[in-house]
Amino acid sequence: MAAIMKMDGQVTKRPSFLVGAPPVSIVERRMVSFGLGTGSPLPAARTRKCLRPTMAVVSDRVQRAAVAEKAVKFKVRAIVTIRKKNKEDLKDIIGKHIDALYDRLGKNVLLQIVSTEIDQNTRSAKRSNEGALKHWLKKSNVNAEKVEYTAEFEMTSDFGTPGAITVMNQHQREFFLESIVLEGFIGGPVYFTCNSWVQSTTVHQEKRIFFTNKAYLPSETPEGLKHLREKELKEIRGDGSGTRKLTDRIFDFDVYNDLGNPDQGRNMQRPTLGGEEIPYPRRCRTGRTPTDSDISCESRIEKPNPMYVPRDEAFEEMKREMIKEWRLKGMLHSLIPSLKASISKDNHDFKGFLEIEGLYRESLVRKFGLHDEIWKKLPLPKPVKKIEESSLGHLRYDTPSILSVDKFAWLRDDEFARQTLAGVNPVGIEKLNVFPPVSKLDPEVYGPPESAIREEHIIGQLDGMSVQQALQENKLFMLDYHDIYMPFLDRINSQDGRKAYATRTLFFLTPLGTLKPIAIELSLPPTLSGSSSKRVLTPASDATSHWLWQLAKAHVCSNDAGAHQLVNHWLRTHACVEPFILAAHRQLSAMHPIMKLLHPHMRYTLEINAMARQVLINAGGVIESCFTPGPYCVEISAMAYDKAWRFDQEGLPADLLRRGMAVEDPSQPHGLRLLIEDYPYAADGLLIWSAIETWVNEYVSYYYPDAATVQADAELQSWYAESVHVGHRDKRREKWWPTLNTPADLASILTILIWLASAQHAALNFGQYPYSGYVPNRPPLMRRLVPREVDPEYRNFVQSPENYFLTSIPSVLQATKFMAVVDTLSTHSPDEEYLGQRPHQSTWSADLDMIEAYYKFAAEIQKIERVIQHRNSDPNLRNRCGAGVLPYELMTPSSESGVTGRGIPNSVTI
Repeated sequence: MAAIMKMDGQVTKRPSFLVGAPPVSIVERRMVSFGLGTGSPLPAARTRKCLRPTMAVVSDRVQRAAVAEKAVKFKVRAIVTIRKKNKEDLKDIIGKHIDALYDRLGKNVLLQIVSTEIDQNTRSAKRSNEGALKHWLKKSNVNAEKVEYTAEFEMTSDFGTPGAITVMNQHQREFFLESIVLEGFIGGPVYFTCNSWVQSTTVHQEKRIFFTNKAYLPSETPEGLKHLREKELKEIRGDGSGTRKLTDRIFDFDVYNDLGNPDQGRNMQRPTLGGEEIPYPRRCRTGRTPTDSDISCESRIEKPNPMYVPRDEAFEEMKREMIKEWRLKGMLHSLIPSLKASISKDNHDFKGFLEIEGLYRESLVRKFGLHDEIWKKLPLPKPVKKIEESSLGHLRYDTPSILSVDKFAWLRDDEFARQTLAGVNPVGIEKLNVFPPVSKLDPEVYGPPESAIREEHIIGQLDGMSVQQALQENKLFMLDYHDIYMPFLDRINSQDGRKAYATRTLFFLTPLGTLKPIAIELSLPPTLSGSSSKRVLTPASDATSHWLWQLAKAHVCSNDAGAHQLVNHWLRTHACVEPFILAAHRQLSAMHPIMKLLHPHMRYTLEINAMARQVLINAGGVIESCFTPGPYCVEISAMAYDKAWRFDQEGLPADLLRRGMAVEDPSQPHGLRLLIEDYPYAADGLLIWSAIETWVNEYVSYYYPDAATVQADAELQSWYAESVHVGHRDKRREKWWPTLNTPADLASILTILIWLASAQHAALNFGQYPYSGYVPNRPPLMRRLVPREVDPEYRNFVQSPENYFLTSIPSVLQATKFMAVVDTLSTHSPDEEYLGQRPHQSTWSADLDMIEAYYKFAAEIQKIERVIQHRNSDPNLRNRCGAGVLPYELMTPSSESGVTGRGIPNSVTI
């Protein structure tokens, strides 16, 4: 009979084999959970509060009392949670029945528990008997998202503490293992957070290894787990050879040599990104065969075929189905304009602004004159027509937020300026330090470096100040896209229907705390005679100058849209983060505390980056089709990486200081004082940054009490070294890389990475449709230059400036394709995990102190959300509150699914 005993305030049944044994103290239970005897003192570095310490042997004293000559046997039950598919096709149904048959014939799913202790006879880890999952056949038809199975084990009291469990899948199909809980140990349940696909032994012969939720630094790894820790990492790294299969779990590095497809012709060739010639971060290696015409280029996999990412990094079913739905919806949004354009050459351009607004009011079928009779006769696939007939969207675009609050807001100068502080790309604005601005490009190639903007252009806009006084009082700011675009302009402008300038825009900070644009410089490359082509426009004073000013602003927005997408969004939050993720999986064991910290911030990133290579940044992809630089897009991204990217300046405070948007001030809460107090992105971002930094510092200091611990952690040092020397190989010799010698160094590096993956990406991504979904507000490409009086088309411009503007921005087909893409990119999926949330929130770690610290972090995130809501209702903050002004919610942590213009996911998921 089992006795009852009280543990940490909880009443628990005491196994019968311990009835009559001396009582067990809490201290003894904690000591044994660390693998210590009752006579051993607790080392300072290991005195951590554990979640229900678990053991088979409570202490030497209890063991001797309970076992006279041999260990006592007892039973342990494993509760195994497996996630089922929501939608099963014929192949799944057949496979399910085959698995049930295999199970009945004894080809089961087998589990085996591994102890943290070594068997003194075999000199290997103690292992339980193998236990098979029960009732697989009986539960094969259960219609539920998750199904629980059980397995039983007969244990002995000298087994020690469970540290790992192995799983062998003898069925024919893979299954998704969510978690395992062991019940029957005296210390309480033992938790294994798995969230992994387990392959059949016909695909992967080795047993899968899962560790408990207890974190161990490499030097603290129990003897029984050392071999498994090394074995698991070796399998994940692979050997760098072979073509990866979709079932593999191998992480490795490669250059971006799969963006082009030279087999389809010279126009589809693209340079390899990564290497001395074109420096770039590394991506996940797939090992596909080379193309026929260029062996240095990897052959492509086109949609709908999936690109390789390690199996557990692929989208889960809900996300995958949402992506399919978005892709189909986007295809349909572009399909109707394409059909209409192919019927008549007069349907390429918008005829008026009302036609653009009509995209949000009418079904595209009716909008473009395809009446029901015609629509039904078109030879379209059934799913296409089904979506039009359903309530999914009726082929109608949702109204972007910028249009819903004020349909004329995009025309206003103050809104144009406000979006540099609170729009989708609030990281381009910088303080003007030198007047006139000066280029860093080679003057021998690109002409005089000085800007053409002079004092006489702006003096009337400075509220009575001189230029020098405005500089000294930090009143002048700038968007500067001169140097990033100028080297590419000749090639860009030689394309049909693509025209661009290298722009500079100056702003003045008004007494109200808002910015106003005071001058725009439009630059073209020097002519053959060596004379530069720089043109300065200022705010309108009459009807003609009003339209010229609107065209100039559109070109600035086009520059900004390209820099935003290619540099600030793709490069800085997608491509530059990927090497750290690859190295983390390769070098940090699943039981490493830093892996446990980073894991939620790496979810889906490799998959979304692979999709970007497949359909977004590839030759002829969405980015090239929708943005002015066209086939030179990725080269602009690469130049920015080579000339400007620095990891040490990717954190928010460092970035604000670099751009001159803040100055150091120890008296301020974050040690910074913003030069524009009402800078919504920075003001809200500093709250999020501080919360992440506090949480990470507490977490790091818990496991790393001193510098020696950091320096002695071989896995940690290998992770950072590989991230820098392999993942960012082309910048490995830069002196600015942070060192990794102290807990403070580690906390700083981790804070930057978590910031980039969560808040920074959210700020740059989820406002795309709310702001760019109305194309005139932020045209991604321009098709015509701003006319001069000497130009032949100037007369047409004067006669119909609206038509000239509409034929300068994207065509109907270009606009609808772009709108469909940014609609998808701005959408939260239903399975999103937001900052302050993580699966298995109370059991992801066995260290109670860290569970409590995470709950504190989550509470701080919720508090920040309330602060942001209050700020958005403060009429004194005119950059986020006012008539026709969108509230700034891109740093608001929580969100519903869909396009919401808010929400900070833990990771780069879209």
